[in-house]
Amino acid sequence: MKITIIGTGYVGLVTGACLAEIGHDVFCLDVDPRKIDILNAGGVPIHEPGLLELIARNRAAGRITFSTDIAASVEHGDVQFIAVGTPPDEDGSADLQYVLEAARSIGRYMNGFKVVVDKSTVPVGTAQRVHDVLAEEIAKRGLAGSAQHGFSVVSNPEFLKEGAAVEDFMRPDRIIIGIDEDEQGNVAREKMKRLYAPFNRNHERTIYMDVRSAEFTKYAANAMLATRISFMNEMANLADRVGADIESVRRGIGSDPRIGYHFLYAGCGYGGSCFPKDVQALIRTAAESGQNLRILEAVEDVNHGQKEVLVRKILDAFGEDLTGRHFAVWGLAFKPNTDDMREASSRRVIEALLLRGATVTAYDPVATDEAKRVFALDLKQAPELLARLTFASSQDEALVGGDALVIVTEWTAFKAPDFVHLKSVLKAPRIFDGRNLYEPDAMAELGIDYQSIGRPHVKLATDATPAV
Repeated sequence: MKITIIGTGYVGLVTGACLAEIGHDVFCLDVDPRKIDILNAGGVPIHEPGLLELIARNRAAGRITFSTDIAASVEHGDVQFIAVGTPPDEDGSADLQYVLEAARSIGRYMNGFKVVVDKSTVPVGTAQRVHDVLAEEIAKRGLAGSAQHGFSVVSNPEFLKEGAAVEDFMRPDRIIIGIDEDEQGNVAREKMKRLYAPFNRNHERTIYMDVRSAEFTKYAANAMLATRISFMNEMANLADRVGADIESVRRGIGSDPRIGYHFLYAGCGYGGSCFPKDVQALIRTAAESGQNLRILEAVEDVNHGQKEVLVRKILDAFGEDLTGRHFAVWGLAFKPNTDDMREASSRRVIEALLLRGATVTAYDPVATDEAKRVFALDLKQAPELLARLTFASSQDEALVGGDALVIVTEWTAFKAPDFVHLKSVLKAPRIFDGRNLYEPDAMAELGIDYQSIGRPHVKLATDATPAV
């Protein structure tokens, strides 16, 4: 099938590359010539494991094309995926200007029946707005009612985890398709069935529903996952006060199959492009419908506060004034296996340290360039703070001269470091771990003062000889 993907961001690129991989003829459009130039030069503008190789293989096979030509993109695809950004507006609602502009472009140039698929995460009712924009553009051309210019709007939300998006797309646990039941919807259903047929050969993974339910499903899924994270973070903060170990608690409750282990890890808060934005958007949608989502309001509030928990532990140890203190930070991206800095906890932690007079050297395996760009924007009004932030080229380099190591992202490379070397280059053997990577008792045996989230702070014996 001929497929068009509008938008070469995270969702659009993964969707386009994976659909090309199963044999479809994919045309990827973006209005940003910089992105298209990078892609046509053999690069990828985002970091996602396996994506570069997937695109290269399908470009060589002639199954994927990248262009800024809007008319050509509309002409190409019988199915038009809208996969553009939906950033949060000032009031927390999703900004749909790019989605609606994509719909206008389709309506402006389409000739022949098109299935228009909302792949972007959008609020309930967006498909109707896309439908109205398409109809308006077709009417402007004097083609309203023409059978040759019919269309159907479908909701097909993505459920991709950054860092594992290619695997998630190629081996989905479910495919949600929202289609309204009418003559054109029946045509669209057949096309979508054919499009996703390779994923349903072993067993049917597609769940069909009405459009509004599909739109709602995406938000509800992300809200549930965010809720689990904030719940565990609240439990971790209580565990700190009552002397319990949140890791033991996690294992205890996660063993219940009704609960499970996924998204039950305590830490320094969630971030990224999805959870914060989608929770806010769902709260806003509820408010517009006259309802308060009290649980999600609490989820958001807990997450906001959780990003300060690690900072508070540092201040309790060193005092409010950190002038003359230097900290090593491991991890900048909001999660491992991505360079995404959106709503990353590192931004709040590092800025808090800088504001109190500290200097910071940070390291991330892939997000350093993006972090430099983001911090330059975050601190553009405070150049004196930015001057106290440097970036290391390795995790060992970041440690040198640090009063403590602060861990913010759980990269695999950080899970088993050389603790003997770590102690030799830090001014003092002290770790503040926002992701609970190590065992407190093991750290005490190594002679490391170790504080994590919701786990015991084992005081070092002054006369103990550290084991190595």
